[in-house]
Amino acid sequence: MSEDDLRYGYAVCRPFDTPLPTGLTGVAGAPVALLRHGDLVAVTSAVPEQDFSERALRARLEDLDWLAATARAHDEVLAALTRVTSPLPLRLATVFRGADGVRTMLAARHDELRRHLARLDGCVEWGVKVYTQTGGAEEDGDGTAGGAATAGRAAGGRDYLRRRRMERASRERVWEHAEEFAARLQHGLARYAADVRVHRPQDARLSGAPGRNVLNAAYLVDRDRSEEFTTAVRQAGDEARGLRVELTGPWAAYSFGDPPADASREDGAPARTGSARAGAEAR
Repeated sequence: MSEDDLRYGYAVCRPFDTPLPTGLTGVAGAPVALLRHGDLVAVTSAVPEQDFSERALRARLEDLDWLAATARAHDEVLAALTRVTSPLPLRLATVFRGADGVRTMLAARHDELRRHLARLDGCVEWGVKVYTQTGGAEEDGDGTAGGAATAGRAAGGRDYLRRRRMERASRERVWEHAEEFAARLQHGLARYAADVRVHRPQDARLSGAPGRNVLNAAYLVDRDRSEEFTTAVRQAGDEARGLRVELTGPWAAYSFGDPPADASREDGAPARTGSARAGAEAR
């Protein structure tokens, strides 16, 4: 692997002794390499110029199949790293101009990277989502449920309006219950976590998940408390009336890494875009 090759960046870590899986490959099927600079290690692999130069990458990012495959490969490397250390994930499609570009970033951001790594040390990310259950009036996008409009018209305008008011009130009660439950769950789980990030609810038309997303949160949890945390989530799910609680993880700390911004302008990286979490959300 040449010093001038484009390097795809997955994460920054502290030096670690446990070996990564033999034959671990990343984006474009290239073997993963550790590039050490002082007390920091960048996890990278060589990528082809024709796909990852600045111009080529802009075009590639419009190809959803290519983007999904890249995200999966990126996430597989992060998953392997998470089993042996606590990596600071880099954003999806972070590309450096050769090994010197990687070293420049590590040197320029040294103190910042060390602070982030200290905060993530020994921790993993867990995702918790709460959904309303599918079926019923609360899931109908136009405010009607299963033929209610047709039946209402047959029964006359007054009865139709009464039914619509009842359906609206029912949806509001369901949503109020879901929001109250999500707020209690979020508060209760926070006591197990070193940090919490609440993301925007996912649009079901994009995620494909059944039901309406009420809570979409990420928790940074010490590995030693993960069993307590997951038990609390599952117990809450068992008690969730008319709601579905979804637990995912453990993942690398995608939501808590806050990797350095605008690195491409400083370290010779031709591109830096998206979020590594895109890979995580596909799982």
